[in-house]
Amino acid sequence: MAQVSTEVLGDERGTLLAFVEAQRAALRESLEGLTEEQAASRPSVSELSLSGLVKHAAEVEQTWLRMAQGKPQRSREDYAEGFRLVEGESIPSVLAFWERVAAETAAFVAAVPSLDETYPLPEAPWFPKDTKVSIRWTLLHLVEEFARHAGHADIIRESLDGTKAMG
Repeated sequence: MAQVSTEVLGDERGTLLAFVEAQRAALRESLEGLTEEQAASRPSVSELSLSGLVKHAAEVEQTWLRMAQGKPQRSREDYAEGFRLVEGESIPSVLAFWERVAAETAAFVAAVPSLDETYPLPEAPWFPKDTKVSIRWTLLHLVEEFARHAGHADIIRESLDGTKAMG
């Protein structure tokens, strides 16, 4: 996995990346010791599975990174496919994809002149019109996104086999 230094980072970039990585790790760890079938199962009325959450988080990170870089994004015809593994995908392949995205995120954040740099949000009903966000905002948003899904993952994992993230 792409790792951020384990030492306490004094600068803002390092601190934000460390928080992003901590939440990535919580999601990745929810898969430990599970089979592909267990990780794809949905033990509640929710449509969420552990492998689907990890895939979603990796794709979300890539989407925000591409927006920040001003690069084209992948469009998905079937929204639900973003929350489940499809033909040819496996837990190792999704984790490897996320590792590459995480490394690209870290390199981009290290290279950007300032965390105050902004980029426009695309036209979408859930974004205010003509809005720009900063790289700093993006990193904080990733912490929020991953933490929300790590909470989902905790509940799903405990429902599967009683494993608890905390204790």
